[in-house]
Amino acid sequence: MQLPPLVRRAIEERADSVGFPALKRAAAALSDAYRDGKPARLTTEENIAAYLVTRMPATYAATHAVLDELRELPIGSVLDIGAGTGAAALAARAHFPAAQPITLIERDPSLAETAVSFLPGAAAIHADLSHMTSFPAHDLVIAAWSLGELTASIAARLWEAARVALVVIEPGTPRGADLIRGVREGLLGLGAHMAAPCPAEMPCPLKAPDWCHFAARVERSSLHRRVKDGALGYEDEKYSYVALVRDAVALPGGRVLRRPQHHPGLIELEVCTPSGVAARRVGKRDREAFRAARKAGWGGRL
Repeated sequence: MQLPPLVRRAIEERADSVGFPALKRAAAALSDAYRDGKPARLTTEENIAAYLVTRMPATYAATHAVLDELRELPIGSVLDIGAGTGAAALAARAHFPAAQPITLIERDPSLAETAVSFLPGAAAIHADLSHMTSFPAHDLVIAAWSLGELTASIAARLWEAARVALVVIEPGTPRGADLIRGVREGLLGLGAHMAAPCPAEMPCPLKAPDWCHFAARVERSSLHRRVKDGALGYEDEKYSYVALVRDAVALPGGRVLRRPQHHPGLIELEVCTPSGVAARRVGKRDREAFRAARKAGWGGRL
C-alpha cells in the first residue's frame, strides 16, 4: 500500500527542500516520541517533512485497510477530525471518490494547509477538538490517531455527527486497544451497531495481557528507507480500531486475530467468533476450509 502518486511526489519535493541531514534528525526525533507514546510535535518544516515521509504512509495504509470494511456503505460526505496532514481523508477519498464535502478539523493551520494541498476541494476548520461541543454532521466521521490525546467522552459527540458510520483508529498498543474498547462499549450502549472488526456486539472476549490489534503493510519509498536506515522495502503498521454504523450490517462469522501459522498440510488460526476466541486447526483433508484458511490474513474475515 502506498500513498497516491501525486501525493508521493509532493512529499519528496518538500523533503528535498529541507535537506537530508535535517530530515533524518527530525525523523529520529519523531520515532523516539512515537515509541514513547508521546504526541508528535510538528512545529517546524523539518518535523512536518519527516512526518510526511515516515508516518503519513502508515496512517494512510491503516485507514485504507479499515475503510475497506465499509466500502458498501452509502458514504456521500466525510469528516476527518484531528486531520493532521490528511492521510485518513485521502484514504476515504480513495474508497468514496464521489464523497463531497470532505471536511478536515485540525488546530494547526500549517498541517491543515498541507492536507488541503493533497485534497483539492476539501475544506479545513482550524479548531481545538477539546474545545468543540459539537461537530458538523457528515455521513462518515473518522478519528484516526486523534482520541489518544483527548478525553474519551468526545466519542459520543463524534457519534452524534455520524449520519452513517464512525471509525476510530488508534495505535495497536495495549493503551490504544483499551481506548478503542472504551469507545466501542460506550457507543454500543448508545445504540450504535458493529461493522468491524468484531463479529458480534458482545463484550470483548480478549483479556489482558492480550489486546486486539491488526497490521497494515506499508511499502517504503527509497527516501523512507534511507531516512529510517531500513533494509526492508516495507514495514507493518500496527493499529486497533472500531467501525460503528447507524443501521445494522451483516457481520462475519469470525475475525482472524493473529497471523495464521502455516505448517505442511495444516494451518492454525486464532479467531474471534460470536461465542468468544477460538483456536482452529484446518487440515488439508477439508479442502474448502483449507483453501479459505490459506487465503486468510491477519485481520481478515472468516
